[in-house]
Amino acid sequence: MSEKVKGKCKYCGKEFTRGYIIRHLASCKERKQRLESEAGKKTCGYFELLITAKYDSDYWLVIEVKDTAFLKDIDNFLRDIWLECCGHLSAFEINGVSYESFPDPDPFWGREAKSMNCRLKTVLQKGMRIGYEYDFGSTTELMIEVKDYRFGNDGKEKLKILSRNNVVTYTCGRCGKREALYINSYQMYGENPFWCKECSKQVEPEENYLLNVCNSPRMGVCAYEGSDVYPEQFVPDTEV
Repeated sequence: MSEKVKGKCKYCGKEFTRGYIIRHLASCKERKQRLESEAGKKTCGYFELLITAKYDSDYWLVIEVKDTAFLKDIDNFLRDIWLECCGHLSAFEINGVSYESFPDPDPFWGREAKSMNCRLKTVLQKGMRIGYEYDFGSTTELMIEVKDYRFGNDGKEKLKILSRNNVVTYTCGRCGKREALYINSYQMYGENPFWCKECSKQVEPEENYLLNVCNSPRMGVCAYEGSDVYPEQFVPDTEV
């Protein structure tokens, strides 16, 4: 199913699968024209990252971020768009080193963790695959691939979204007809935890564990019900 979930290119608005979007971005005419028009005297490096939910690759992001940004900047972005519900801890795993949001300097319970306050150019390289975890209890795990590195105009944006999976829709598991708007967090690993608006009215108050369906791999976990910062559907420049 994951290869069928498409996303729109930021520059041309065309839709591509996760498996093809990286190749498209490398050759997108509209993107090349934009980058050429933005050329200036001051340049910097940019990493292009493909971010995918580890256990559900229907959910994916392609972002470009300055190499002078910090790991903490990516952590904040992921929280804003996909994850933040209760201020949980998080960590990147890079070359066997854990970079954590609040590292414990005492290695008594394991290896010493490092801070996320380190610049990307000191820890990332093209071709890397790194792990990321949010919430060490009800954990959401992501995989991050460093797909490209380029030099370009030193623009104002530290991080930009190049593409994102389109909203994934689900059919109500109760009636089998209408689009689901809610997910039963207590049954999310069952056969079909999705409920439409009409069927949700049949739930007894004491059994109401329904959360909003949202465009995130953390859907239905803890208290997460979607982003307050980013729209569910990514809007390319051609539609702004």
